[in-house]
Amino acid sequence: MDLFLDQLANGVSSGVIYASVALSLVIIYRTTGLLNFAQGEMALFSACVTWWLTERGLGVWFALLISTALSFVAGALIERLLIRPVMRTGNQLNVVIVTLGMFLGINALAALLFIKPGLETPKMPGLFPTDEILGIEGKTLGLALLLALQCLVLWALLQRTKVGLALRGVASNPDSAALVGIHPGRMLMLGWGLAAALGAIAGTATASTAANGAFDTSLMQQVLVYAFAAAALGGFDSLLGAVVGGLIVGIANSLTIQYVDALAGIELVLPFGLILAVLLVRPNGLFGRTIVERV
Repeated sequence: MDLFLDQLANGVSSGVIYASVALSLVIIYRTTGLLNFAQGEMALFSACVTWWLTERGLGVWFALLISTALSFVAGALIERLLIRPVMRTGNQLNVVIVTLGMFLGINALAALLFIKPGLETPKMPGLFPTDEILGIEGKTLGLALLLALQCLVLWALLQRTKVGLALRGVASNPDSAALVGIHPGRMLMLGWGLAAALGAIAGTATASTAANGAFDTSLMQQVLVYAFAAAALGGFDSLLGAVVGGLIVGIANSLTIQYVDALAGIELVLPFGLILAVLLVRPNGLFGRTIVERV
């Protein structure tokens, strides 16, 4: 029983990180209708910035706050300078190719600036205490509270502010939103900025929970696959689905690795299997909306 509870806690810890990345994927998909394959590498670069700031004497939480703000600005600039000009061509495949190029470019840039061969491997300071709190491991409880805070901030922004209303309006129908005075371009920049900021939090959290806090350029690659599975499971247009999907994928993956010997060493079979199952049975995900168009 203790082993089961330990694996359950590990699954929740991993699921929170998957949910954070899935949230960023969903935000971009809702505002642009596109999948950002570079989201994981953007999170990696933000984690590198957080680590770099801690090496200069800043506390890890203050460093995370700065890197999150910088990531927001960088995400908005990426949308304005890279994504929008390509979107104007009207070919969404071109945008997908651009995000794949960003995946390779940002990974190489992180290696060039922060994770150089021959130098000591970066080690992220822990975000949360290692002691148990109320019988729950500090890391697990801290990650859960961090995800809850992200969800609360997103809910307040999207449901209780005019900016959130404008963002939802553009996500629903950009042409109609423009007719009532909303600037779709600014909302798209905001969406990419929010996604990049969430990625910064997820990247730093992932690095801090790694063994001894050590990480390299492959930090977010497997996490991105699990996050895609979480978003597909919950529904690419549902923020709630991203959270629920992330937790389900994290717990299922942890229990599967522990109790199913046949999947030892090929853990990625689970997220790919979940994506396939969802696409076959419920293409819109557990919480996704089915859009009906009249002709």
